[in-house]
Amino acid sequence: MTAVNAPRDKYNAVWIIFFILGLGTLLPWNFFMTATMYFTNRLKDPAVEGSAILTANATVVEGDTRSVLESKFNNVMTLCAMVPLLIFTCLNSFIHQRIPQNWRIAGCLSVILVVFLLTAVLVKVDMGPLPFFSLTIIKIICINSFGAVLQGSLFGLAAMLPASYTTPIMSGQGFAGTFAAFSMICALASGSALQDSAFGYFITACVVIFLAILSYLALPSMEFFQYYLESNGSKPAGGDEENKMNLLKKDTYFIPVSCFLLFNVMDWAGRSLTAVCMWPGKDSVILPVMVGLRVVFVPLFMLCNVQPRNNLPVLFAHDAWYIVFIILFSFSNGYLASLCMCFGPKKVAQCEAETAGTIMAFFLSLGLALGAALSFVFRIII
Repeated sequence: MTAVNAPRDKYNAVWIIFFILGLGTLLPWNFFMTATMYFTNRLKDPAVEGSAILTANATVVEGDTRSVLESKFNNVMTLCAMVPLLIFTCLNSFIHQRIPQNWRIAGCLSVILVVFLLTAVLVKVDMGPLPFFSLTIIKIICINSFGAVLQGSLFGLAAMLPASYTTPIMSGQGFAGTFAAFSMICALASGSALQDSAFGYFITACVVIFLAILSYLALPSMEFFQYYLESNGSKPAGGDEENKMNLLKKDTYFIPVSCFLLFNVMDWAGRSLTAVCMWPGKDSVILPVMVGLRVVFVPLFMLCNVQPRNNLPVLFAHDAWYIVFIILFSFSNGYLASLCMCFGPKKVAQCEAETAGTIMAFFLSLGLALGAALSFVFRIII
């Protein structure tokens, strides 16, 4: 069979399914990451809880009354997410030929769905700070472990299709962050109790993950999809206005908008641009140079107005500088990462494309893990 005789992707159905699956790979982690206000609120020390008033709309804090668990949660959460992500992405590079594809993808999505259902239920359950912290970390490890296998398997699957079908995965992953950040902002703006907002927030994630499972189960019925799997010698997957300005002015919304929403919107835009523009080419030396130059963002962010700080001076005091840097950082991240993921599997023999895709996902996770580990060092330096 040749590409000339390949059937059409009717209604772009396979493209859309890969977009939804890409959404499903990073949506769980993004929902956990953007819900830090809920998690840290559950970790408050009851003895000093009266010194802070927290609703879904505003936080008023008198001094630093955070408990040890509350103050360390973000760093521990990131580390406990990136390390399993790295380990299991590496393991997936070896087990992808031993465990059927449908077990790896549908099975991982199902486990993640169960974890989110449990998270939604626990919103309504009273629990002490330490048990809640321990259980939350276990869930984070679980989500990122299965998410790593899911991501690697999905990139390996897309590597068997034309190069353009890696783009919807990257675009879906970028949209996952945008969707999670927007959902959190809506929850904050609703004025409802934090507990009620969190419950609806996690249920929303459950619905999207369930949709991703249904989408994957629909793939075997796509003639276009089966053609490329058979041509690669694989089995079908089935067998295996003023208010806006006021929002930006409140400290409550700065991190959700300027960090999470802005980063993910621009990251998504960068990933999606590869659908119409793939410059520079896969053999160009400009691509690795552009990737390497992004290291300049490390000192730029460290010299922004990050508080508290003890050592480094603030050279970019106005928050507008941070916003400009995060736009450039996130857009270049999405665009260059997407190019690398698209081109990598095409630089090897066709029979090795799936393995190359999973290895690419491993190194993507390795970068995230190293970044999480180095965050402790940068925090000390600042």
